[in-house]
Amino acid sequence: MQTPPLLQHLVLASASPRRKELLYQLQPGLQLTIQPAAIDESLVGQEAGEDLVRRLAIAKAHRIASSLDSSLAGYPVLAADTEVVLDGRPLGKPGSREAAVELLSRLSGRFHEVKTGMALVKGSTWLDAVVTTRVFFRELSRDEIQAYVATGEPDDKAGGYGIQGRGAALVEKIEGSYSNVVGLPLETLTQLLAQLGYRVF
Repeated sequence: MQTPPLLQHLVLASASPRRKELLYQLQPGLQLTIQPAAIDESLVGQEAGEDLVRRLAIAKAHRIASSLDSSLAGYPVLAADTEVVLDGRPLGKPGSREAAVELLSRLSGRFHEVKTGMALVKGSTWLDAVVTTRVFFRELSRDEIQAYVATGEPDDKAGGYGIQGRGAALVEKIEGSYSNVVGLPLETLTQLLAQLGYRVF
């Protein structure tokens, strides 16, 4: 049985430095082309979190895959979208420091879900998946939340925190994929790449 080729080239439809770092963690020798997809990420009606991340990941992949330079045409395209979901509703990124304080106050002392939608495209083959991790925040005081928000770390993060940074101090436990909470579930991505015919080591 022939060994599948090692993944050497990938087009990432995201400007997220966290996704870039995770991909290099998975495959340090990867030649990565970054082509962020500019799309409208607004909710559609009463869209659930899982529906939102799947739709946005597919839309981003379509935007980039349909306009690839001929020199990149043979490479797989990966797009992803991560949302923090509470009681079934995506919370988005806080629009201000005050909004971040309120958002983290809602997460204090309870479980929420982090959902990442991924779309992986090569030629006419389209694969997608949604991965969910449950995250439990310990009880946080108002002063503690305000001090964390003042670090600036929540500013561009879904749900207002970064588990790979100082926000790890807020998290008591997780159930499921850690890399999913960072922004890209490497376990599931590896399985999708295998379906495309690639290995990562």
